[in-house]
Parts: sequence; C-alpha cells; structure tokens
Amino acid sequence: MPNRADRPPLLLTLPALLAGLGVALPMLYLLREAFGADLGTVHEILWRSRNLELLGNTLLLTVSVVVCGTLIALPLAYLAGRTTFRPQRLLALLGVLPLAVPGYVGAYALIAASGAGGSLDALTGWAPATPSGFGGALLALTLFTFPYLFLNLYAGLRAADPALEEAARLLGRTPWQTFVSVTLPALRPAWLAGALLVALHVLGDFAVVSLMRYPTFSAAIYQQYTAAYDTVYAAWLVLALLALTGAVLWLEARLLRGFFLGRVSAGAVRPHRRQPLGVWAWPAWALMLTLAALTLVLPLGTALYWLRLGISPYVLGEVGEAARLAGGSAALTATLTAALAFVLAYIGSRYRGWLARLAERVAYLGYATPPLALALALVFFTLAAVPALYQTLPLLVLAYTLHFAAEAIGPLRSSLVRATPRLEEAARVLGDTPGQAMRRVTLPIVLPGLLVSAAFVFLSVLKELPLTLLLAPAGFDTLAVGVWTYTEEALYGSAAPYALALMLAGAALSVLILRREKL
Repeated sequence: MPNRADRPPLLLTLPALLAGLGVALPMLYLLREAFGADLGTVHEILWRSRNLELLGNTLLLTVSVVVCGTLIALPLAYLAGRTTFRPQRLLALLGVLPLAVPGYVGAYALIAASGAGGSLDALTGWAPATPSGFGGALLALTLFTFPYLFLNLYAGLRAADPALEEAARLLGRTPWQTFVSVTLPALRPAWLAGALLVALHVLGDFAVVSLMRYPTFSAAIYQQYTAAYDTVYAAWLVLALLALTGAVLWLEARLLRGFFLGRVSAGAVRPHRRQPLGVWAWPAWALMLTLAALTLVLPLGTALYWLRLGISPYVLGEVGEAARLAGGSAALTATLTAALAFVLAYIGSRYRGWLARLAERVAYLGYATPPLALALALVFFTLAAVPALYQTLPLLVLAYTLHFAAEAIGPLRSSLVRATPRLEEAARVLGDTPGQAMRRVTLPIVLPGLLVSAAFVFLSVLKELPLTLLLAPAGFDTLAVGVWTYTEEALYGSAAPYALALMLAGAALSVLILRREKL
C-alpha cells in the first residue's frame, strides 16, 4: 500500500485526469470513425498505392529536414560555443530569431519573393524559380526549424566537460579526431532532443507542404476532410500519422537507452578554451550572412515590399480584427494552460508513484499528437457526443490548452526546483494550511516561471494554424488564417500585413527564449 506522499490529493489529480481524458476520449472516437466502415472499404483504403506514396514523402521530408537542420545548427552552435568568432551575441541571435517566423510565413516569403514579378525580381532584376515540391518544402522547413537543434546543441556544447576532450588530445588524437570520437558522441542527448522537436514539427505540418504542393500525410488529411469530406479515409490517414509519431518517439527513447555521461569526480565543470578560427573565419561569416539573408532579411523585406505596393483599407480593418480575435483567444488559453501546467509540474516535483508520473506525461501526450490529428479527433468527438460544442470558442481553447501544455511545463519545472518542499513544510509548522503555504510561499517563487510559461503559450497560439482552421467558429479568422488564406490565393500584398504582425509577435518569443537560455 503506497504511503500518502506517493498520491497527490484529489484537488490536484482531477485537472490532470481531465486533461488526459481530453486527449484520450477524442482518440477513441477517431478509432470508431476509422473502424466504422465495412471491411471492404477498410481493405480498399489500407491498400491504396497513394498511402505508400504519402508514407515515402513524409519520411523523406522528415529525415531530410533533420539532416539539413543539423548541418546548419551544428556548425553555428560550435562557432557560438567553442570558437573566438565575434560577435558571439549575434551568432546566438541568428540561431534563435528564425523562430520568430512561422513556417507558413517563411513559405509565403519564399514564394512571394521568387519568380517573375516577385520582390527579388522587382528590386534586383533577378527572378529565381519559385520553390515548390520537395525542394521548396525542405528549404522552408529547414530554415525555420533548425533553431530547435541549435538551442539544444549549443546548450550541450556549453555543458560538456572539457576534461574528456583534453584527455583525448593527450592520447594523441588530432582536433578533428577528438571532435568525432569525443565531442559528437557526447552531444547525442542534445541532438536527439532537438531532432525530436523538428521531426514532430515536420510530421504535423500541413501549411508549408500544402503551399509548396508536396503531398504528405498531413496535407492529405486536410484535403480529404475539407475538400473531399471523406471522413473515413481522413481518419485512417490520421492513424497512420499517429503511428509515425509513435515510431519517432520510440526511436528517440531507444537511441537514448543505456546512454550515460556522468562525471566520476566532483566539482564544477571548467569553461572550454575557445579556438581561433584562422582562415575558417571567412566561411563562418559566409554561413552567418547567408542564414541572416534567408531567415530574417528575406521574410521581412518581402512583407515590407508587398505592403509598400498598397493594400485596401478593408484588408487593414481585417488585420485589426484578426489581431483582436487571436490576442483574445491566446490570452485566455495562456491563462488556462499556465494553470494546468502548474498543477502538472507541481505533481511531478512533489509526489512519487505511477499516478504522479502519469499526470505529468499527460501534457506531452497532447503535444506529441500532431495538431491536425488532435483537431480531427475533437471534430469526431464533438459531432458524435456534444454537437453543441462543435466549432465554438471553448472547444478551440480546449484544443490549444491540450496541445501547448507541454511548452508551459519547462519554465515551471525549473522554478519549482528553487521552491523546495522544505519551504512549504516550514510554513505548515508555523500554522499555515497546505493551500496557504502554496499561496504564500510557493507561488511567489514560481511566479516568474509562470509568466514565462503564459507568454510562451500566448505566442504559440498566435501562430497556430491547423487547430484554428478546423475548430474555430465561423468567421474566426486569426492572423495565421489570414496569411494562409491570402497566400493560397496568391494575394501576396493582402497577406503581407498578417505576416508582418506574426513576425513581430514571434520576435517577442525569441527574446523570451534568449533570456531563458541566457544566450
């Protein structure tokens, strides 16, 4: 019989259980929709040659984006963390600021800047071919997801013990041999963490691949549900996408199994000796300037160029209304998600046992579920069980909360480490109830982390597209929907103010990341 310290109180457990049901119940209705067809229909769906093509395209794009992102992020992280290259701050900014640009805004910039009549043609006379297909999707997704890898690799390089590399050098290894045999293997956990985020992002993306006309599971799901309205086929595509996501999560856990990188001796890790670049300074500058041009100058310049051509006052009014709707839903979601994340993080830091572990992992279940899969599962659930909830603001906010709770847990977990249980115990000894102790002792300590968590969720909701498209009430057109709609119709001037507003909002997210990571 477990002791009481192993079991969180019901008041804390209930929100965690409700969040778990919020993800699990819609998935059951998704399964019901998929298996509700007759065996002949199911057999025909499963053996379509189109499914094999979608599987190949999705896997090829996911692996390619991870590889290409690594080829960008690893040199950049090494330059920022291990060399004398200056300015270091600018390198760190370049590794993070592309997060300010949502992938579909990056795709908009690449499309609107290229081809005859694009911004590059008008400003320089050079009209590169408009990116499309696999190459276009690979370019857009790589440029605006590599920061996930950069942040993890940079942190891994800073935290590594220099004694390991020094020992390898003393044993006669060259700098390159030391890098390959010591530095790279030590970065495996950091790389896997970043690669997992990139892979989940690519698997769940449908906007970039749709704009680039490259068929993947996510693009096919959206097309089947919105255009063909084949709900059974869409449900099976969602199950295939969930299986791929599960395989990625299993592979990441499998590659980390048995990995240990602890220190034998006690004491603080010494800082690394920075290496001079010499003749490699020129390629380093070329890498930095190329990245800055593609990820920052091109999106911002393209949006400003099309904005300068003039747009109707009607569109400007739309942008204001879209910002109001997006900001209101984001603020509501940020408040609810931060509260839920606090409960989940508190349970994980204060209690033991399977129930505590399960409660904290609820958030990651919602985050690992691709947004389109979660949205479609919620559609099937509400239409069958609570039709009045379909396409309402409460349903949209619920979907946002379930999906983004994991983003809010990180800063809160770090804050709860500082708010040790001994402080609450001292307050209890002085006569406080558990609720009073939490309110007077714990909450003031975790308040900065709580605010950072809310800000993360707020800005993530502003940029979220698939959940909004499928679950929002009629006429609920946010900034993200505006970029998507006008770019699909090749109305680049009308899409420009929406894209510009999202980039400015994303810049605020990047500042928060920089402060949190102390780059």
